[in-house]
Amino acid sequence: MGPTGKRRGRPATFDRHAALDAAVELFWRHGYEGASVAMLTEAMGVAPPTLYAAFGSKPALYREAMARYAGRGPRDQAAPPGSAYETVRRFLHAAAEQFTRPDRPKGCMVATGSLRCGLDAKEAVDTAALLRSKAFARFVGELEKAKGEGELAEAADPIALARFYMAVLQGMSVQAIDGGDAEALHAIADAALAAWPARETT
Repeated sequence: MGPTGKRRGRPATFDRHAALDAAVELFWRHGYEGASVAMLTEAMGVAPPTLYAAFGSKPALYREAMARYAGRGPRDQAAPPGSAYETVRRFLHAAAEQFTRPDRPKGCMVATGSLRCGLDAKEAVDTAALLRSKAFARFVGELEKAKGEGELAEAADPIALARFYMAVLQGMSVQAIDGGDAEALHAIADAALAAWPARETT
């Protein structure tokens, strides 16, 4: 506290949500290591003491940025509970649009974020991996439920199927980063959906 009783390092006009959104954009575009503290403070419109006072550290800021990004990803546009196939279909096609939006960085911050970094950035790698593992676990649960309800073929392996569609999503992210447009990513989604092991009907 300063002599006037006000907290130091954080101006009265500090908008934490806006600052976090700016951090999301920068980490998404440049990755954890590529986004320096100097770049972050400039993008967030704050001084380094404000960044550390508000978020604690760069790794802690990255964790919050990843969580904020994950909370507004293509899953938000998925179909309501019901057909697992329709949920996956809408999810993949929503990703095709979001990964290629002209007003945002390309690809997915979680799907391909911090896959490899230096040893001093292990916490960032672990943050991204944890979010991916949580998404995978939810997906497996949804597919196991679908199989139990007879939507999937009896021989279908929910874990293998979840790994397949997660890999498709990560591949779509890489394709977008490498310049693939929405049309190309929609085609990938359609090809992946053709492999869906639907229950045979008679």
